[in-house]
Amino acid sequence: MTTMTTLDTLAASGQIGTGNVSKWLIDNVIPLVLLAVAVLLLWLGGGKGDNAGVMRRLAGVVIALAIIGLAVSGAGVNVGQWIAGLFTG
Repeated sequence: MTTMTTLDTLAASGQIGTGNVSKWLIDNVIPLVLLAVAVLLLWLGGGKGDNAGVMRRLAGVVIALAIIGLAVSGAGVNVGQWIAGLFTG
């Protein structure tokens, strides 16, 4: 019980948070996932000579990476404001 009380106190004071966890995920997990996707694309399409299929899948991966980049960097708010500015003048 005292551990939970200590954690509640630390969380309320702002001394612990999820910043380090998200930094670790960005630094370690995302590059591993990208490497796995690249190897999978090359293995599935490159071995059969289906280069057009690999490029179609790669376009989807690039779009997904752009969305992840916007989410991680926080630039999504600026992009949203820019798009809204196109319609509101």
